Amino acid sequence: MNRKYATLTNVLDKICLEAPAQNKKYHPEEGNEERRNQARSRAIIHLYLKVMFGKLNFESREHYITDGPNDGGIDAYYIDNEKRKIYFIQSKFRANEKNYETKEISLNELISMQVDRITEGCTEDENGNKYNGKIQQLIRELKNIDNIGRYSYEIIFLANLTQYTNTQIKKITGGFSACVFNFEKVYEELLFPVVTGTFYNQNELSIYLNLVGKSSSGSKIDYSVETEYENCNITVVFVPTEEIGKILYQYKNSILKYNPRCYLELQSNDVNKEIYNTIMYKDTNEFALYNNGITMLSDETFFNERIGQRDKAQICITSPQIINGGQTAFTLSRIYEEMQQGKHDKAIFNNKEVLLKIITFQKDNNSDHNQKNKFIESISKATNQQSPISEADRRSNDQVQLYIQKEFFNKFGLYYERKRGEYSDGLKEKYINRKQIINRDILLRIAMACRGDASQARRNSDKVIFQESNFSQSLNASEDAVHMYYYAYLCYQYLVRLEKNPDNIEYNGFGLKYGKYALITAIIYKKYIDKNSIINYQNDVDNMLKEWINFEQKISSLGTNHSYFYQLSFQDNRDPELYYNFDGYYKGRTLNIDLKNYFNSKS
Repeated sequence: MNRKYATLTNVLDKICLEAPAQNKKYHPEEGNEERRNQARSRAIIHLYLKVMFGKLNFESREHYITDGPNDGGIDAYYIDNEKRKIYFIQSKFRANEKNYETKEISLNELISMQVDRITEGCTEDENGNKYNGKIQQLIRELKNIDNIGRYSYEIIFLANLTQYTNTQIKKITGGFSACVFNFEKVYEELLFPVVTGTFYNQNELSIYLNLVGKSSSGSKIDYSVETEYENCNITVVFVPTEEIGKILYQYKNSILKYNPRCYLELQSNDVNKEIYNTIMYKDTNEFALYNNGITMLSDETFFNERIGQRDKAQICITSPQIINGGQTAFTLSRIYEEMQQGKHDKAIFNNKEVLLKIITFQKDNNSDHNQKNKFIESISKATNQQSPISEADRRSNDQVQLYIQKEFFNKFGLYYERKRGEYSDGLKEKYINRKQIINRDILLRIAMACRGDASQARRNSDKVIFQESNFSQSLNASEDAVHMYYYAYLCYQYLVRLEKNPDNIEYNGFGLKYGKYALITAIIYKKYIDKNSIINYQNDVDNMLKEWINFEQKISSLGTNHSYFYQLSFQDNRDPELYYNFDGYYKGRTLNIDLKNYFNSKS
């Protein structure tokens, strides 16, 4: 089964388990495939509402599900008061992967949607049949919207729809704009975010400031900055620590996309204990003095001191992302979580503030998306120089890593872990298992082996391989390279499985024990042609292992390898014995050239 489709059905089944036991629509009898697929059809709407609108609670999502008899062709709806937009959803989930990825929604299903009648307030269809209770609920909610004239409508198709143009779809739907979530878009924009825990999207955050003891002019500092990439504005304010704790507690990885660390990886640091103690055991505001603060990116920032509350102001931040100070924010979120659980008094945060620096990008700049991302990356690296961050973490948001992560998921349904712990949500909810996750250290070493650096791949530490000079040479952001890395990764995994059988090690020389990266290099030299080689990876490994004894015999006789293979003489007149140091050889100075000479030159 396709990995992505299998993961999707697993996620949908987990969503079904969130339903109350009495809701039989989501709990079909075991073995009843038809009912199970009907449950998944409703669950995929839940997935859409969860990811796109942050509706985390099952009942809050079920409120919008209208699917059933006399539903006017509408399976669900959602009213977004923030964007002043009303969504009408039609979903067609398919029972097997082939149909899900190829079968399209029919014209009859498209024209069955009676959005025009329902938005006009009609409570019956054209044949006089009364719409079901959920549609009646929708009509009532539409009537209760203030200034509904300022709202727009959009139809969402959770289905494949390629045979019609956007203009044709608009005509079919009676003039309503439409957005199609085909199978690829569902995988990329719904499935992947829910596995990584980056779906808690919040376009605009509101942070309340405490202005007690502050003058209006001194409550914030604004400064405009011109750079070679972007013009931006810097706002510096002191904000309540509770507000920062609440934000990261709720949005987790989705607000750390440009941070070198993910949410759970931030917990493993000694600095957290000092941050924690300053909040817990100080009644006064030493925290504002001791802490270096938090840096946040924003597309737009608004500050208002006139909010109808004395000694308070509000700052609104659009598309916020924390790029520095994640350790501080994480610790505050843990204290906030403990407070929510009743472990601490709510007064624990009183009068304690933290410095917040907001970098706001100006809308009238002419830079493209890639240029903006490079600029963000440079800010992130610069602001994180002062804290102890590993080289691997420092590289976690490099464009090549983002590309490889995306391609490995889109092409192979695997999850490349560029940030440690970024799939913790998916593992915790059992959406995926650890076998689907590719360790970044392993993949980088495999990439080094693919380019002929097998010795360095085995010898060098994680710190060394992720240094900029080594990292930039090892990974390649191209489609051909991704296919080669995937082929090599499959070979590596197969070698690891073979190593578990002691007989294989004895029969195939020392390659399985010490030289897996050397084997990868040889296989790439001798066997890999293009992406079609993937289907033969096991045969390629098996054939290479058959030849490996000959390779080891050859290189052990070379004078250039005398420091690894030589005769041992004994004083008690015993015959000399050959000493073999394959452990040293497979991370030594001659390995790479030996592999190239032996396998690149052989027919």
